[in-house]
Amino acid sequence: MAAPLNNKNQLDPWLNLFFQHLTIASPYTLRNYRRALLEFKHWYQKDRKEDPAWNKLQRYDFRAYLHHLGKRNIGRASTKLQFSALRSFYKFLIRQRLVESSPIKSVTVQKLPQRLVQFLTPKQMEALLIAPFELLPPDDKRKASQTAKVLCWRDVAVLETIYSCGLRISELCGLQAGDIDRSEKLVRVKGKGKKEREVPIGEVALKAIADYWRLLPKQPEGDCPVFLARAKGIRAVSPRSLQLRLKRYLKIAGLEPTLTPHKLRHSYATHLLEAGADLRSVQELLGHEHLATTQIYTHVTVDRLKKAYHQAHPRT
Repeated sequence: MAAPLNNKNQLDPWLNLFFQHLTIASPYTLRNYRRALLEFKHWYQKDRKEDPAWNKLQRYDFRAYLHHLGKRNIGRASTKLQFSALRSFYKFLIRQRLVESSPIKSVTVQKLPQRLVQFLTPKQMEALLIAPFELLPPDDKRKASQTAKVLCWRDVAVLETIYSCGLRISELCGLQAGDIDRSEKLVRVKGKGKKEREVPIGEVALKAIADYWRLLPKQPEGDCPVFLARAKGIRAVSPRSLQLRLKRYLKIAGLEPTLTPHKLRHSYATHLLEAGADLRSVQELLGHEHLATTQIYTHVTVDRLKKAYHQAHPRT
């Protein structure tokens, strides 16, 4: 149920006030919340034949919307996103003293079943990390065009950096040359809500970046993006472009092409935990605000511990 985004919906003063407030959040939060709220308004206009008066809506209005989403077989994850946006919107209105209370605080969305985290094994990661080289001529790599070479080495550096630092794709595309401290082997990352954190980066990833930069006409520095869309440009590579190229590399590596860049972040966290890293440290490295978010990875390590226990303990 996609609501039109370029119409009078955009003139709602309270929604616009909230959208302006959301500019401090990530572009993805702004996009998702914007779409969710405009979809609710579009449904309300169609169902009630009028614009919603946000300060007069009642619990039954949102229960009706929840019922509507259910009839349309909207998935629970999407439904939770819709109501997460609505709840955040009303919290904002309360802080602005535009409403006294939230009419949806007692509207519950059925809890989602916990899904298993998808991740690659270390061996699968190794195959993926070298997959970009397969796009170059096998016998004489000098035959490849300069553009193909640059993209190949850039994508190797991209994959190595995501896996070395556990970055979100948006964080990776937002990296600037000045964010990398080569001597300390640290990267300054601008995460969700413009929160910054420092994460270690491995020597292999640093070398991959250096190898990529050597192919560029000019060495990136300062606020220049680490990963460029084009060798001679100044614009950062886009998340969408990397997602499409990743599909090619997954296919080359013999892996499921539907895996997303976020699964590389899952692999990073899982491999750290399996190697003995504690959960709190992984939480900080990933930039999770709440430990509960990081705990989605613990079932993986618990399963491995159980297996090791049953294989090694004499009285199991």
